[in-house]
Amino acid sequence: MKTDIEKWLREEGKVFFEDIGIKKGQKIVDFGCGAGHYTIPAAKVVGKNGRVYALDKDTEALNQLTQKAESEGLDNIVPICNQSKELEINLEDESIDVMLLYDILHYMESEKRRRVYENACRILKAGAILSVYPKHRRSDEPLWNLADMELEDVIGEIERAKFHLERKFQKKLIHNGNYDVGYILNFRKR
Repeated sequence: MKTDIEKWLREEGKVFFEDIGIKKGQKIVDFGCGAGHYTIPAAKVVGKNGRVYALDKDTEALNQLTQKAESEGLDNIVPICNQSKELEINLEDESIDVMLLYDILHYMESEKRRRVYENACRILKAGAILSVYPKHRRSDEPLWNLADMELEDVIGEIERAKFHLERKFQKKLIHNGNYDVGYILNFRKR
């Protein structure tokens, strides 16, 4: 019997990312990628002509991701160790089609989140997607920096950063090794 992670990485993650709007040949950023539970299926969707820039401050997690990518035969993932306190993203302006902020916002105080949104706005192409999975809000296993925020608060915070909400929906996805149903917020760069 396959574990949830195995099912997600082999089959269901790819379908998930196709459903949120990722397409072949695109350039994606997975900010705070960890060991790659979102990076791997996104890389399968974009294919050989696409790229997934996997950003994390944890070198061990990036090493695990690199090993997993090699075992899957994926050579379109670019791991980037980003330990900058300023949360700078060293990619060209307007070069990215989709940026993922999945299960990461609760780690950052509001000022750091604002800087991440500014960087997202800088690197995303006009009309590109910022896709957010804002786990750990007040009504969804509250934790750390999102514990006092509701979904509408997160939406407002991101919209103030030059994005507009295009789509809000619930979807099954992997979280901490198991399936969960969570809200996905897709924003477009204004």
